Amino acid sequence: MPDETYQTLTQSIIQGAQTDHSRLALVFIDDDGGEESISTARFHGEALTYSRALREIGVEENDLVILVLQHSQMLLYAFWGAMYLGAIASIFPYLTEKLDPAIYLEQVRALVMHSKAKAVITFPEFKDHLSKLLAETGTRVLSTAEVPQVKANPPESAFWPNHSAEKIAFLQHSSGTTGLQKGVALSHRSVLNQIRAYRQAIRLNAQDVVISWLPLYHDMGLIAGFVMPLVCGVPLVLMSPFKWVRDPKILMQAIHRHHGTLCWLPNFAYNHSARAIRPRDMEELDLSSMRAFINCSEPVWMDSHQVFLNKFGPYGLNEQALSSCYAMAENTFAVTQYPVGQKAPVDWVNTRKLQEQRKADPDRPDLAVSTPLVSCGFSIPGTQICVVGEHGNQLPDRYIGEIALRSDCMLSGYYLRPELTALAMRDGWYLTGDMGYIVGGELYITGRKKDLIIVGGKNIYPQDLEAIANTTAGIIPGRCVAFGLFDKSLGSENVVMICEVENNAGNDEEKQQIEMELRRRIVQRSEVALADVRLVNKRWLIKTSSGKISRSANREKYLKELFEDE
Repeated sequence: MPDETYQTLTQSIIQGAQTDHSRLALVFIDDDGGEESISTARFHGEALTYSRALREIGVEENDLVILVLQHSQMLLYAFWGAMYLGAIASIFPYLTEKLDPAIYLEQVRALVMHSKAKAVITFPEFKDHLSKLLAETGTRVLSTAEVPQVKANPPESAFWPNHSAEKIAFLQHSSGTTGLQKGVALSHRSVLNQIRAYRQAIRLNAQDVVISWLPLYHDMGLIAGFVMPLVCGVPLVLMSPFKWVRDPKILMQAIHRHHGTLCWLPNFAYNHSARAIRPRDMEELDLSSMRAFINCSEPVWMDSHQVFLNKFGPYGLNEQALSSCYAMAENTFAVTQYPVGQKAPVDWVNTRKLQEQRKADPDRPDLAVSTPLVSCGFSIPGTQICVVGEHGNQLPDRYIGEIALRSDCMLSGYYLRPELTALAMRDGWYLTGDMGYIVGGELYITGRKKDLIIVGGKNIYPQDLEAIANTTAGIIPGRCVAFGLFDKSLGSENVVMICEVENNAGNDEEKQQIEMELRRRIVQRSEVALADVRLVNKRWLIKTSSGKISRSANREKYLKELFEDE
């Protein structure tokens, strides 16, 4: 567990390598299923190789290093190696087969230019492309193939000598679709405060084993599934998110083999696991070691927990292990957590009052007009939460408003974007943009103030998709709207787009071509698969009094017409 005297994250790894060098740090599972156990000394030594390599190309304290690396051991070592120098590490989502490489590289270039990154670390196959693309910026591009092997006695220059807790440790980027992402800057002190508070909230102990497939560019994967277990000296079993999506049984099998106790999942993963894992993949499977599957990063749905329990209960999963958490990168990670070892309770509330009066009045669960909402638990130590109205006034229990928080593990600010930092803060409180209510200290999430769509744990900004549609041939620029609809079978949201077309698109064949081109461009530029596309006539879309397209009004019109058609 992290020593209370630690000032930086790096001290915990260095001390662990020196005092208990043979202790298991993590087990890395390759895409082919092979496993490699990595000791604390090995992890420390590998991180040092990246520290030295960065020093040799001129990276110094406070310089930003962006990691354009696929899920790999090299990504783990490069992240920590940058911090060894006092540099600021930042993991950028890696190119997938769905994305257009040219668009992806342009997103990297935009981020590098805005953030004034000193260096980028990438794989050999990307080295030449990125070097040409970033030539005008002066940013150095380092290939993993250029990183030297471990040397026995690392020079003092491989370490950052000024152990300042207030210095920025790394950035977590917002998980939007396109455009310039916000870099959440987190100090060593904030991250260590979060780890100390959250380990208390989940009762983390030396017997725990964390199992994770989560991507490291997301706060849940980075903190809960990487930084926290390493700093606390708790064994971590790590696998590829891309491999898990294609073959979710690997998570359950890893839990069985390594006696896993803790695992964080976005809500869609409960449905995906229950649907995709076949009975023959679960022969002799034992999940009884699990203390908690913690639902986080998406709205928590009662039905998803029940589907998951029905599927995996016969294999030792205890209902009390279904826990929940509310988290965000701006608070490092966790804001609230329901006590581990207790099933997260459900609050049944009157649907009409919830929607029309913004009040969560209790209702009977057997009524058709009641809505179940799962508790996200209580604020972790050092974090305060409240719910505020439109004018910033604090609301009483069961009244719905915007969730605000303040803590000792909050962001230092959005990196090089002070104007965004100022907009998000009010008298020391961070305004989350999420809507919810509190009952006796327990937090319940009801929606999002902005029109954010969450699909599979990924934040999708509808304006990003609309910008792509606006430049698609046949669609009237500025006359499209995107919104999300929850799908119970998926346990996540689907994305719907409605677009007005030129000259009513002429005929069905022309409309089909427009739709196919729109879907193709959306997938290439954002990795979003549209569940439904409606190409409509001019003046179908509803505008607000100020002339803006109303997402909520058009969503309601879409649903009304959908039900009428049925």
